[in-house]
Amino acid sequence: MPIIATSTYRPHTYLGHHHVQTVYPTLFRRVPVLNYQRQRLELDDGDFLDLDWSAAGAQPSDRVVIMCHGLESSSNAHYIRGMTYALNAAGVDVVCMNFRGCSGEPNRLLRSYHSGVTEDLRSVLAAVRHADLAAGKPRAISLIGFSLGGNVILKCLGEGEGLAGVMNAVVLSVPCDLASSATRLMQGFNQVYMRRFIKFLVAKLAIKNQVLGAQFDLDAFRRMRTFAEFDAAYTAPQHGYASAAKYWQQCSSRYYLSGIRVPTLLLNAGDDPFLTPACYPWEQARDHAYLHLEVPRHGGHVGFIARNNRGRYWHEERALAFLA
Repeated sequence: MPIIATSTYRPHTYLGHHHVQTVYPTLFRRVPVLNYQRQRLELDDGDFLDLDWSAAGAQPSDRVVIMCHGLESSSNAHYIRGMTYALNAAGVDVVCMNFRGCSGEPNRLLRSYHSGVTEDLRSVLAAVRHADLAAGKPRAISLIGFSLGGNVILKCLGEGEGLAGVMNAVVLSVPCDLASSATRLMQGFNQVYMRRFIKFLVAKLAIKNQVLGAQFDLDAFRRMRTFAEFDAAYTAPQHGYASAAKYWQQCSSRYYLSGIRVPTLLLNAGDDPFLTPACYPWEQARDHAYLHLEVPRHGGHVGFIARNNRGRYWHEERALAFLA
C-alpha cells in the first residue's frame, strides 16, 4: 500500500538525461549561503563529529531535521544547502551531520565513516535530545539523508535503537544494495564517478599517513579502480568487517527495512545511474506499514532538477510535503 504509484516529477525538457541530472546541480546550481553554527561533538572512541546548525529563526523551532550527506560530501554540498534553505524557510531548524573527516578537518583515528555507521547517527540524535532537554523544549525530530547518508538512516531506523523523538524520515537516491551498486559503478560512464570517489578517498588516506603516522600504500590505492578493491583494502579491515562482501551485506539497508517503525519516504529515481533493481525494494514496500517507496521515471542521482520562482528543486518540495 505505501508504494506511490504515480510521481509528480517531470524533468526540464533539456535536462532529462540521467547523467545530466546527476552532474548539472553540482556544476551549475546556485544556493544561498547559509549561516551555519558549528558544534563539535566529541565521541566515546576519542574521535569527533562536526555538526552544522542552521536555525529558522531567533528562537528554536518546534521541529528539527538531522541531515546526512553522501559519500565524500559535506554540509556544504549544494543538495544539503538547498534542502536546508527550504526547511528553514518552512520554519524548521536543521542540523547537518558531517561524517568523520568530512567537515574540512581530518578525523583523529585510522577509521573513518562508511555506509552503515549508524552508531555516529545515534550519537547525534542523543546530542540533539540532550540539548533540547537542557533548553526545556523537547522537539520532534525528522531525518533526511542522501545516497550513502540515506542508507545510514534506513539501516538505523531498521535497527530501531536510540530513536526516541524521531517522527519521520525522507531518504533519496539510496544504494540499498551496496554490492550491486558497487558493480554498477564499474560500468560505462559510471567509471568517471568511481575514479572521482577513489581520488578523494585516497587523498584522505594520504593525510592519515602524514598526520597519524599510518602506513597505507598510497601507490597501490591510487591504482585501484573499484569499490571492491578499496573496501577490501581499507573500509572492511578498518571498521571490523571480514571482507568487502561482508561489509556490503551487513551494511546494505535493504536487509533492515522490515524493522522501520516511523513513516519513511524512499525516493529513488528510476534512471539513477548508481542504482540496480535490488535498490528498489518494491516487495518490502508493498506490504509495509511505514515505508513509502516513490520512483519517478527521471531524476538521476540526487538530481530532480526543477525551475520555479523559489529556486527549489522538486525533491525539496516533495520532502517538505511528506514531513508535513
